[in-house]
Amino acid sequence: MNRYPMWKYIMILVIISMGALYALPNLYGQSQVVQVKAVKDAAIEPKTLDKISDVLNDKQIAFDQISIDGDTAIVKFADLDAQRKGQDALKEGLTGFNTAMNLRPNVPEWLENLGGRAMNLGLDLRGGVHFLLEVDMKEAADNKKKQIRSDITSTLIKQKIPKKRISWSGNDITISFRNEVDMEKAAELIEKDFTELTLRQNVTADSYELKGLLTEQSINAIKENALNQNLTTLRDRVNEIGVAEPIIQRQGLERIVVQLPGLQDTTQAKIMLDATATLEYRPTDRENNAELAARTGKTPIGSSLYYDRSGRPVLLKDRVIATGNQLIDAQATFDQQSGSPAVSVKLNSIGANRMLEFTKSNVGNFMGVILKERIPIGKNDEGVMQYRNKEEVISDARINGIFSNQFQTTGLDSQKEANELALLLRAGALAAPVQIVEERTIGPSLGQDNIDKGVMSVQIGLALVVVFMIVYYRMFGLIANVALTINVVLMMACLSMFGATLTLPGIAGIVLTVGMAVDANVLIFERIKEEMRGGNTIQGSIKSGYEKAFSTIADANVTTLIAAVVLFAFGTGPIKGFAVTLCIGIMTSMFTAIVLSRAIVNLVYGRKKKLQSIAI
Repeated sequence: MNRYPMWKYIMILVIISMGALYALPNLYGQSQVVQVKAVKDAAIEPKTLDKISDVLNDKQIAFDQISIDGDTAIVKFADLDAQRKGQDALKEGLTGFNTAMNLRPNVPEWLENLGGRAMNLGLDLRGGVHFLLEVDMKEAADNKKKQIRSDITSTLIKQKIPKKRISWSGNDITISFRNEVDMEKAAELIEKDFTELTLRQNVTADSYELKGLLTEQSINAIKENALNQNLTTLRDRVNEIGVAEPIIQRQGLERIVVQLPGLQDTTQAKIMLDATATLEYRPTDRENNAELAARTGKTPIGSSLYYDRSGRPVLLKDRVIATGNQLIDAQATFDQQSGSPAVSVKLNSIGANRMLEFTKSNVGNFMGVILKERIPIGKNDEGVMQYRNKEEVISDARINGIFSNQFQTTGLDSQKEANELALLLRAGALAAPVQIVEERTIGPSLGQDNIDKGVMSVQIGLALVVVFMIVYYRMFGLIANVALTINVVLMMACLSMFGATLTLPGIAGIVLTVGMAVDANVLIFERIKEEMRGGNTIQGSIKSGYEKAFSTIADANVTTLIAAVVLFAFGTGPIKGFAVTLCIGIMTSMFTAIVLSRAIVNLVYGRKKKLQSIAI
């Protein structure tokens, strides 16, 4: 009556064994490490490890191990003090390398080879840095307006429709033409290709104008797209730093939260997060005199005045051939002819087509490359970060042949600059500038304190539940406690296998799940007692108790699971951490409370046909 087939026992043992195996990495703890990465896009070589070892030995700084992980060297230290001294020494003694302090799990290699990994710990447990970034939405709208203006100009030039001028005033763009025929042709093209604009014609005795209004709906879409693009770009940039399990998510309509667990050196992170460097490729205006334009301050229509790195004025046409937004890859390299630092760039199909079309008809002409940067200059009296926009021509070279999607950009001062520019371009340009409005650093000692208190809360909660169940339900209480302990192990295994991030609210979810897991057994045991009081046999009572309580347990857990899924879908930060552990805990507790506990009951009582009493 109360017996499982052999295959079910085997299945339960396999699940428990797998759970124990993948929960095991969490017992090994973590070590303080310093990550060493070459400034150049190059892999770490064995001789680099010898150099790191020599630097640390010269300074008499003890370290545990040096290993290679991809293109990064990992130096493990015994404690935080040695880690800090080691990073200072490596910063001073290693040229051409970046260093960053971090934390790394001590999972054995054999366990890693089996896919075992420790749980990812959130910022409140592991320590690290927290940034709150604000997106400049006005700049996002202005950038979109510039792009629309440039694209309309390119479209009209391609279709050989002459225009007199094109300009923005607020959210209105005005394009003037010499005659009505050109205006009608342009209106047809713009209405087709630029759906974000609402067009109207303005014809007077001596002017033919198209006026396009950027609607409020379009502006909101621009802001939403800017925020989403910045999220994607920031994720790519953080991946370049090499932080494990970063948290990057939007907060409200204009802000982004970036949490970098384990990272203790914020300098590189701050540079990467708010840096904006991009390139623009434009035709050089050699028909007009740049020196004259610089002296008089009068710039020819359709051109803009820039300066190169030596201070020489350069006139570039307003037409943009390609921008950093159209780059899909960038690598630091050397120019084969001059040997100077360069960046090899690769364009997407849109940029490649524009570049091919331009170079086909402009071999022998000049093309300029503008490097645009946004440099932080400090906070004002109100504590708001201020920035300086820097635009300079880094290359003004003759086009010697036809090219499209892949070519080199030269004119850089050093290989370091080429590496930094390639990294920023590869990670992507921000759709709008961001500024850090809040920065918090949480030390690993505080994180360890949170872990200790969280573990203690789980232990105390588990101990109280265990004592209560044994006192009140005796043998069946002991069986419930075994299932409860295995439930906690399975939760740890699932968090590790799924790559979920454990936070303080997540620990609260575990404590809550401990109580909920026992609740299912309480329902079953009380049902068994009720069946026995009703005159049913002991074996029949056990069977009826598990079967009849199942629907009640399932209903209760499903409704809780729905609430947890909603919290995960719509919550942020701590709420998501709580929802993750709650979801996992509900699923594992259903297995341990119903399947596992009954398997143990069957082993203890199932083979006895005539039972006089049971310890419940």
